[in-house]
Amino acid sequence: MIKKAIAVLIIILSVYWSFSALMPGKISDIDTSENSFSTQRALIHLKEISKAPHYVGIKEHGRVRNYIINALEELGLDVDIQNEYSISKWGNMTKPKNILARVEGSDNSKALMLLTHYDSSPHSSPGGSDAGSGVVTIIESLRAYLHEGNKPKNDIVILISDAEELGLNGADIFVNKHPWAKDIGLVLNFEARGSGGPSYMLIETNGGNSKMIDGFKEASPDFPVANSLAYSIYKMLPNDTDLTRFREDGDIEGFNFAFIDDHFDYHTALDTYERLDRNTLEHQGSYAMPLLKYFADDNLNNLKSDSDKLYFNMPMFKLVTYPFSWIMPMLIIAFLVFAILVYSGLQRNQLSLKEIGKGFLPLLLSVLINGVIGYFAWPVLKTLYPSYGEMLHGFTYNGHLYIGMFAFLSLAVCFYVYHKFSKPKNAANLLVAPIFLWLILCTFFAVGLKGASFFIIPVLFGLISLYVCIKRANDSIITVALLGMPLLLILSPFVKMFPVGLGLDTLVAATLLVSLIFTLLIGVFSSFNHKNRWAHAMTFIALILFISAHFKSEFNELRPKPNSLVYAQNLDDSTAVWATYDNAPDEWTKAFLSENPNDAQSLSKNTIGSKYNTSFTFSKNTDVRPVLPPQINVQEDTIIGNSRHIKVFITPQRTVHRYEVFADSSNHFNAFSINGLSVEKDDNNMVFENRWRNRLFSYYVTDDQYLELDFEVPAGQSTSLELYEASFDLLSNTLFNVSERPKTMIPKPFILNDAVILKKTITID
Repeated sequence: MIKKAIAVLIIILSVYWSFSALMPGKISDIDTSENSFSTQRALIHLKEISKAPHYVGIKEHGRVRNYIINALEELGLDVDIQNEYSISKWGNMTKPKNILARVEGSDNSKALMLLTHYDSSPHSSPGGSDAGSGVVTIIESLRAYLHEGNKPKNDIVILISDAEELGLNGADIFVNKHPWAKDIGLVLNFEARGSGGPSYMLIETNGGNSKMIDGFKEASPDFPVANSLAYSIYKMLPNDTDLTRFREDGDIEGFNFAFIDDHFDYHTALDTYERLDRNTLEHQGSYAMPLLKYFADDNLNNLKSDSDKLYFNMPMFKLVTYPFSWIMPMLIIAFLVFAILVYSGLQRNQLSLKEIGKGFLPLLLSVLINGVIGYFAWPVLKTLYPSYGEMLHGFTYNGHLYIGMFAFLSLAVCFYVYHKFSKPKNAANLLVAPIFLWLILCTFFAVGLKGASFFIIPVLFGLISLYVCIKRANDSIITVALLGMPLLLILSPFVKMFPVGLGLDTLVAATLLVSLIFTLLIGVFSSFNHKNRWAHAMTFIALILFISAHFKSEFNELRPKPNSLVYAQNLDDSTAVWATYDNAPDEWTKAFLSENPNDAQSLSKNTIGSKYNTSFTFSKNTDVRPVLPPQINVQEDTIIGNSRHIKVFITPQRTVHRYEVFADSSNHFNAFSINGLSVEKDDNNMVFENRWRNRLFSYYVTDDQYLELDFEVPAGQSTSLELYEASFDLLSNTLFNVSERPKTMIPKPFILNDAVILKKTITID
């Protein structure tokens, strides 16, 4: 009994250690040495930067820019502003104002860049984490570095970019238009997709990662959280950062440092100074200082490599790495050792083919049942709680409770299934099937997802466990528990990482991973005499977590409901509607949409850009307000040969923040420029041919409120453009009687919200 208790304690402590070692446990205070990073000093800057939303084009955006400039100048740096038009690959155009500074190095070598962005997401996010945290990490790290009297070998270039949230526009104009871009050898980029949790290191490179990983290890940050699987997944997702422009357009290597927990705060009004996890900011500083010191003096002239390394973090060992070239040899060795162990066990009657065969049944049942549970978990939760659908990023305020609930439910299934099939002293026979399944998975990883091939490490320890179980060594349960520590230390954080980073619709990854971890520890659990009681205990804990999640499922002031409302007026037919993107009207929106709103199918013909392709759902006719319409002038209309050259000048008569321009597929464009910026032509020497849902582009207004369209079309074409002019002043505009939201609600992110929209068709016959 004591041995079993010790084994359970080893497992529990290993899981706890796997999480507690990910990030600092305390923060550096205001009295920290001037030569060191201080989270408290960084927070002084953050409080000023994140006072209010500061997206591109508004007064607060300029205030924040001036504050950052002053902070850099106080460090003795000369600051410059880069200001040029940019249109992103997503068709988002604006005129960013990048903040640039440079610390001169002693050698004529490639420069190190410190990168983040200072714009917040339109229109309600104060940007405390995204990316105010990045701004203050750089300012405080530079202050500490320069105070120490360091003279770097490499120049250190600071880029606090603009318009990252709109389409990486600031990074675009730097990489493609600034003369300093050719000097950059490596970029350290600080980002956020939430407001807490550990900061993950992700590499951006067009080649192999070997030299970068070696440099990262040499810099030796205290709390590295990084693994090659995370980056393999990251590369498959559409979540680009400024660093993407450096890699794709400039072939420049870099490191991303981004935290993703408390994802429910991402791009919302909750992304505030108060809600940023202080330990998370400390974690960013724990990366910035050692990496700044190391790479400021390292040779950055050639970080290219033809080879890759697998890497993963592990308590005590920090970052474990080995080359891709080891993948197949390690896999082959594992298969050979497995075959030898099984053959030897069968020859000595320590294993039984019959019992081994029976061992596959609980394994497959556990994985199958938990796979089904995880797959349907999120759809069932959204059915039980329809309001969860209003959180577009798919991670609810009580999301951590659901992760815990389904983890314990998965354990309950495993305990119950193995209770039905396992026998005393049958650990070795039961362990054969899980090891075989893990070897099959590792074979798949070795071929199709090499970044996950470090999963072979727990398997190798599992093979040692199999040897111990076959020999029936004394005290084997404690030995097997100790041999399971690498499994738990490496893989336990993934149970949380997947649904936190990718949304609760990936709970299946958590339930399957729990199943795989459990089965590889069956050498411990098989000796438990009353596994059904453990199943009941796990079910009870899962139930408690579900009840706790249920009581936190309602929206309130601490967990406000995201909702949306816009006023859309059609200048063509003098009609107007209230409209929403919400799945169901609430008490605030019902005041405008009524109890029985209409569907918004007609408004959804042209989907005004949203991150998750969200369309308007409901609308309600309303009175036309005297909103001043834009002035539209066709300044030029000339036919030369087969082309018709048209110039249209659009001037608003009110403060606007965003334009959207659409044209259906019958409209073709030989060339197009917007405020003097030419749109890149495709392989067929045309522009906008592959547009999505008729959208040509979006223009996020900065200092230039006007919109000048200069384009060429086929001579015989009748051209029709649909212009949407939007301002984010619905709640403050005196033409509308829209009250502030209750404290239990916030503006829904990722969509056009709180906007006054005017639609006008521009037809040129």
